[in-house]
Amino acid sequence: MEAIYAIGLLMALMIFGVPVAWSFAGVLMFLVWAYDVNTTTLLLQGFRSLDSVILLALPLFVLAGYLMQSGGVAERLIRFMALVLRGRKGGMGGAMIATSGVFGAISGTATAAVASIGTIMIDPLTERGYPRGYSSALLGMSSLLGILIPPSITLILFGVVTKQSITALFAATVVPGLLLMLGLMIFNKIITRRLLKDTPERTAALQRQRSGDSASRLTLSALPALMMPLIILGGIYGGIFTPTEAAAVALFMAILIGFFIYRDLTLARFRQSLLEAGETTGTIILILLFSFMIGRIMVAEGVPQDLTEAATKVTDNTILILLLVNAFLIFVGMIMDDLSVTVVIAPLMMPLVVSHGVDPIHYASIVACSVVIGANSPPVAPILYMACRIGKVSIHYAVVPALQLIAFVALPVMLLVTFVPELSLFLPRLLGF
Repeated sequence: MEAIYAIGLLMALMIFGVPVAWSFAGVLMFLVWAYDVNTTTLLLQGFRSLDSVILLALPLFVLAGYLMQSGGVAERLIRFMALVLRGRKGGMGGAMIATSGVFGAISGTATAAVASIGTIMIDPLTERGYPRGYSSALLGMSSLLGILIPPSITLILFGVVTKQSITALFAATVVPGLLLMLGLMIFNKIITRRLLKDTPERTAALQRQRSGDSASRLTLSALPALMMPLIILGGIYGGIFTPTEAAAVALFMAILIGFFIYRDLTLARFRQSLLEAGETTGTIILILLFSFMIGRIMVAEGVPQDLTEAATKVTDNTILILLLVNAFLIFVGMIMDDLSVTVVIAPLMMPLVVSHGVDPIHYASIVACSVVIGANSPPVAPILYMACRIGKVSIHYAVVPALQLIAFVALPVMLLVTFVPELSLFLPRLLGF
């Protein structure tokens, strides 16, 4: 019962606007009081859990993402993707989706994709007839491809908390990420037939696009950015370096490309990126520390086992259990942020799904898909709110398109991933995991 109160307290604190890290601290204080825990031992266990080489990848990927955001990588990728899809109705929307996928394969974070791609793409999309509400919703959903397409900070956190292989987790979400990207492109292609009208503004924007830089120049300019995901992912899956070493390589390439190839990265921007990355990393580490200690208390008190027993009393059918897990993860994702779902709620549900024959690596894909849905579902919807701020539009205009994207794309992908395990397990098994 105390665990239920703790989850309710976490939701309440976040709904009332308490910062995420301090919401976790409040829950930890409640659990220490409720279970009369020895705080000295608990703190030692929490800090020991942070002593992980894998966690070094976190600040490196975060900083690499900020440097790519300010170093011109996203801009070159967008120009190249627009070139590839030039002349097709809905092509610019497709370019934003594809760019988000490639950018996610470099930075591993959704917020960097929203900020860097949104500031460049929203106005050109508006000129081409896209409603700002739809553009913002599409930006929010496509930016979350970075959660599924490796490397992913969300999967790193999940792997650290549940002690699973990070490389295996990266491999497990490749196919789900590609399915989500394909689904978004198909949806965008269908809906833009109705949305886009041949206005004078749209005609003029298309004419400017056709008279821009040559194809060879755009391709050459984008080549360094396109090489980054190939080197990072090829190195991880080829056994050349670990995910932590891959993060260091990503950071080195971001500095090299930003300073010496594109030359968009200045010392002032570099300093600002360091500050923002430090703030983001510090917040995540605080959340991890508190979540580790919360997890220790709940495991010691047998909460996951109690949850498994309670769910089994309701039904022992694996399909119904998985549907309940899907519904619960989406529900808490609508109220809580993605970090809370990943490091607290998802590990609590893991013994339940594993007891019904679900592979932990497969479960990680289910969690990642639920985070994609939750991060764009009101009332919290942090990524959708951020996309609307960048798109300079009220969230009221983006809610309906966002719900359509969830209902017709993200939710079907989640159900496919849930009930077709091979979509998540094929690649890890192929790589020997």
